[in-house]
Amino acid sequence: MKTNLDIRVQIGGRPYMLSVPVDDERVVRLAAENVNQLVKEFAKSFEYKDQQDLFAMIALQHAATAIRLEEEKSFREEEMEKRLIAIDELVSVHINQN
Repeated sequence: MKTNLDIRVQIGGRPYMLSVPVDDERVVRLAAENVNQLVKEFAKSFEYKDQQDLFAMIALQHAATAIRLEEEKSFREEEMEKRLIAIDELVSVHINQN
């Protein structure tokens, strides 16, 4: 049974209370640190009116990364399936010859 843990993270200088599965605490804290670091980097690199602009750019970057990773995963799965089919055919031929 997974239990939740109440944690507090700061994002963009604002505190947020979250209830996360115990196993996810480390990842959520790392994600908050990552977002804060990106806010700093984007603030130095781009003109912006307010932090909303920075958060929009960060969300876009993360969404693009997630899409790219999903496409790479799908490609790898398709390639793996092709290779497994080829191996299965080779094994079947070998078994049928004996």
